[in-house]
Amino acid sequence: MKEQQLAALGLPAIDQIGFVVRDIDRAIAQYDALFGPFTTMDAQVPDADYRGGTASCELKLAFGRSGDVEIELIQWVSGESPHREFIERDREGMQHLRFRVDDADTWIARLEAAGYQAIWYKRWSGDTVFAYLERDDDPLLVEILQMP
Repeated sequence: MKEQQLAALGLPAIDQIGFVVRDIDRAIAQYDALFGPFTTMDAQVPDADYRGGTASCELKLAFGRSGDVEIELIQWVSGESPHREFIERDREGMQHLRFRVDDADTWIARLEAAGYQAIWYKRWSGDTVFAYLERDDDPLLVEILQMP
């Protein structure tokens, strides 16, 4: 699907750019002048739907800003996730763009019709859902987040 057609779906503005890094402390030091100050947290994602199965992971996260856009630094620690795949492919840097939406499942269906496939999905509660979606031959993932 052409980019113009994807834009025509009416996604809201990007609200986050996610970078996968090998060493979060080094990345914070490197990017603090651009996006800091950063806040950090350790995160666990238990029992997410991942590539047709169920998987858990542990991540280290740091959050900064560039205007209205959140900058997320992610260090994979353990478990199965798209972040592990990214690092195992010897990559480091921008990995995903996030869009906040009111109804994640509706947007996931729209994006699937546009050639994306949900590869990582977690419903935390009735009103909090996230998903990472990929498309063939494109290393950049799309994240959909529904959260009040």
